[in-house]
Amino acid sequence: MGYYLNPGNKGFREAVRSKIYVDKTNLIAFTNELINTQEKYICVSRPRRFGKSMALKMLAAYYSCGCDSAELFQARKIEHNKTYQEHLNQYNVIYLNMQQFLIGANNQEVTKYLEQEVLEELWEEYGELIKKKDIGLADALRRIYAKTEKEFIFLIDEWDCVMRERQESEAMQKHYLDFLRNLLKDQPYVALAYMTGILPVKKYGQHSALNMFWEYSMTDQKALEEFTGFTEDEVQALCKRFGMDFMETSSWYDGYRFKKFQHIYNPKSVVEAMICQDFSNYWTSTETYEALKIYMDMDFDGLRADILQVLGGGRVKVNTNSFQNDMRNFKTKDDVLTLLVHLGYLGYDANQKEVFVPNKEIIGEFENAMSVGGWKEVMRVLKASEQLLEDTLQGNEDSVAAELDKAHSEVASILTYNDENTMACAIGLAYYSARKDYKLIREFPTGKGFADIVFLPLPHTGKPALVVELKYNKSVHAAIQQIKDRQYTQALEHYSGEILLVGLNYNKDNADKKHSCVIEKVGK
Repeated sequence: MGYYLNPGNKGFREAVRSKIYVDKTNLIAFTNELINTQEKYICVSRPRRFGKSMALKMLAAYYSCGCDSAELFQARKIEHNKTYQEHLNQYNVIYLNMQQFLIGANNQEVTKYLEQEVLEELWEEYGELIKKKDIGLADALRRIYAKTEKEFIFLIDEWDCVMRERQESEAMQKHYLDFLRNLLKDQPYVALAYMTGILPVKKYGQHSALNMFWEYSMTDQKALEEFTGFTEDEVQALCKRFGMDFMETSSWYDGYRFKKFQHIYNPKSVVEAMICQDFSNYWTSTETYEALKIYMDMDFDGLRADILQVLGGGRVKVNTNSFQNDMRNFKTKDDVLTLLVHLGYLGYDANQKEVFVPNKEIIGEFENAMSVGGWKEVMRVLKASEQLLEDTLQGNEDSVAAELDKAHSEVASILTYNDENTMACAIGLAYYSARKDYKLIREFPTGKGFADIVFLPLPHTGKPALVVELKYNKSVHAAIQQIKDRQYTQALEHYSGEILLVGLNYNKDNADKKHSCVIEKVGK
């Protein structure tokens, strides 16, 4: 057993012994089906702290012939799969953490340092077969395979760290990609190559050294959706076990959605919330908000307006196909928004091709980034939001109208247009502080249409639900009447508390008072 060659099962053993372990071993059933097929090259990209390294440790424990892992997989989901026994501890595994090689290389070439380290372990195990020490890694592996017929499974973590941390060195990136291609592509000793990172591998300019990889990314996880984070069923089980409120857990950590699984939770944050018995910002605390601020402040026409739309609870159409899968070459605002999807700051609806802010945890990170940047107008709106919510709950219609007039004016100065969508965005931002106690839903389905905005109170807050209807150049009474005629409140079937109907109208031709408001209290 070595560090790179057949690293054993210690990492997975620690995982299953931890206070919280969620069984994702069915991932092995998926990878087993791909061994020695044309689909055996797998690149899984997800945001940081989304369980990528843990999955690799599990695969290492399962495949590595340097250990016996039957005990660790006993009673796990994979044990019932027909391929389980066939591949258990049957392969030479080479485990490479590229971040460690990048750090350890110092002034050496990363690939040269990697070869040196791995060859040293191969020499200890297969010295008689390799014969000479100045051989390259790919040549050594070919010779070992030719003599033993024992295939290798490659597990590569942080594959894209060279691209992320050496953004200016295109020559280094190209050399690195060529090294990986030579090591993996069309090599007889490769039974499976599974690598993880934040970025997909599809394209880097015109260079396509790794075009043999099948991509599973945050814009399309394909068959790996349920392994990307925690599913709704898994989180419900954890909430029941630890006595935590499921709805509040959802508002904090849910929001990543795919074609089949519509609710994927940030696993790292859920685990810490359960163990600490407190809802807080856990995931984004591992990195400063300056990283997000860099991309928010990029000078692309329409980018700031799109960010305001998603922060206001809306969605924005995005073309993800032009993204070059790096952190440097941006041609359009869509490229920036696509990167934020891969980094986990935005969710992506593949069916609608729209981005949105996934949850309360991420909203806080956007606020931190805006607080030190050129977003003074938005920060004024956010800081006034607590008073707006209080006035709404107290039924102070004139105050609400006046405060919304200020908010709308601030937001419109950035969006540069004036319509119902701008008004909806302004209201979403103006009620920003409400998200501490409410779940905001724009275009809430009611069965007889869509309510413009619904604020659902989180459990134990004791606050009423808010159903908000917007009108443009009409009247607040028309807004209230639409709520009643279309029976929007009946859609709140699981809510039994008090409901406030909030009718808002914007009249751009009224210079003195553009906004008007009516608030009615109803019981369900």
